[in-house]
Amino acid sequence: MRWSWHVGTFRGIGVYLHATFLLLVGWIFLAHMFQGHGLAAGASGVAFILLLFLCVVLHEFGHALTAQRYGIETRDITLYPIGGVARLERIPRNPRQELWIAIAGPAVNVVIAIALFLVLAVTHSVSGPEGVRLVGGSLLNKLLWVNLSLVGFNLLPAFPMDGGRVLRAFLAMRMEYGRATQVAANIGQGMAMLFGLLGLMTNPFLLFIAFFVYQGAAQEAGTVQAEIAFQGVPVAGAMMTQFAVLAPEDPLARAVDMLLAGPQQDFPVLQDEVVVGVLSRDALVRGLSAYGPECAVGHAMRPAPPAVSLTASLEETVQQMREAELQSMPVLDGGRLVGLVTLENLGEFLMVRSAVEHRGVPAVSFEAEEAFGVPADRSRPRRYWMPGRPRARG
Repeated sequence: MRWSWHVGTFRGIGVYLHATFLLLVGWIFLAHMFQGHGLAAGASGVAFILLLFLCVVLHEFGHALTAQRYGIETRDITLYPIGGVARLERIPRNPRQELWIAIAGPAVNVVIAIALFLVLAVTHSVSGPEGVRLVGGSLLNKLLWVNLSLVGFNLLPAFPMDGGRVLRAFLAMRMEYGRATQVAANIGQGMAMLFGLLGLMTNPFLLFIAFFVYQGAAQEAGTVQAEIAFQGVPVAGAMMTQFAVLAPEDPLARAVDMLLAGPQQDFPVLQDEVVVGVLSRDALVRGLSAYGPECAVGHAMRPAPPAVSLTASLEETVQQMREAELQSMPVLDGGRLVGLVTLENLGEFLMVRSAVEHRGVPAVSFEAEEAFGVPADRSRPRRYWMPGRPRARG
């Protein structure tokens, strides 16, 4: 991951530290130094931050390991100054599974807080939250109350916090999943506006929290709406059918000409009518930089991704692309390349489907194509593209 360092792996899940995290460590150290507490206090402040983020890592592993029980893998966990992010391959549609995954993280913080309380109780050194401050104070007491704060903050009923997913899980037990997501997102955005108002009157940091929550709610709602739009649609209904191909012996200069001639960014590489690789725009640029325009495409391409059939589920195909972090997938019919599924084409499909549904039509169809001024040839596989946008060149 860019700007991130791998710091360890547990149960097959890599943990990464984002470069911006060092800014927080440096700020804490300087805050202690500038208040005249010396190097020892500065080191104590850094130790507190590191222990706090150890608690955050354990919180994220609570989500990840619970997700593993339901067959859902976690790509990685990354630590940022504002907290940790566990990237699950997918969010389960089963509301009870989502509920357990969501509450597993805060449950870890509760366990940590109980353990810290017992240690402090034995030593008769428990103090209230009023004793918590950035500089100085009991390290264990600060960790106790910060863990409890993490529980409270994460259980706020707003995406992208765990409480937003808990709320959606409860709603999804009583209503359709997409509707439950939209209701939970609306509640989250309402809370974001409240945070923003309080931030204007009290603490400006709440403005940052408000933006974070509002964007997270909007992103979650958009993701689920896209997944619902893909349901029941075959790959043939959204693939790109007019595209350029390359041969392994073609020079990169030919790929440059194709890239500049149209909107296509990923080029299948065929040898004897078999897909042997894909030359993406990024791979093309890297190849040009390293080898020059006369270099053969075969030296710069990446191996061919798994292919899908015309009748494959678009929803499952998109999930495969997400899990493998692919930009495109070839579509085969009887072993012959007949189409491409690309992120760009999927975006166009969603835009067209949304526009049609706003006109009261339940799904994108040949009649919808005609309504947009696109000639509808019913003998060909359906394809979708935005009116006025140039088609990919053959």
